[in-house]
Amino acid sequence: MKKIIVKCKLASRENFVKKLSDIEMNFSPVFWQHDRVYVPKGYKRGINMPRLLMRTEMKAVDKPAKYSLILKRHIEDSGVDIVEETNVKDYSEMVNIILQLGFKPQKEVSRRRQEIKMGEHTSLFLDKIDGANGSFAKLETDLLENDSVEDVKNDLLKTLAVFGEKNVVETSYSDIDY
Repeated sequence: MKKIIVKCKLASRENFVKKLSDIEMNFSPVFWQHDRVYVPKGYKRGINMPRLLMRTEMKAVDKPAKYSLILKRHIEDSGVDIVEETNVKDYSEMVNIILQLGFKPQKEVSRRRQEIKMGEHTSLFLDKIDGANGSFAKLETDLLENDSVEDVKNDLLKTLAVFGEKNVVETSYSDIDY
């Protein structure tokens, strides 16, 4: 799946949430995600190499965790992210496969996340990253067949600007220095 992802560090989480609730857009309950990020040998940021993420997601304490393997590849010159997600039954076995394929651990990222679905192809996430100051808003949309990457990205940036958010973060959470 091709996606366009734009995120920003929020000036004020409370103000952002209030602006959304004023237009009757309310976030889902908070859920927890933990990503272990793996990169291939020789990985360098900015050269279009894939990352593998082993994600643990807990939506409620009375329900089992969901495990998934996510392949992410950011195509620098186009601004497109290629994202494929597969549910995993045996977390440990999948990690062993990743390591046997020659990937190595890069970083772990835990977050408390809330979500608003903004139509069939777009989601807005409100993230609090463990160890990082402040909160982040992340807009993610599927890139459809006839969409212009630049137009879609500009629309996402305009959406954030409507809410007064301009502190765009160009890197993934695993590349942010906390």
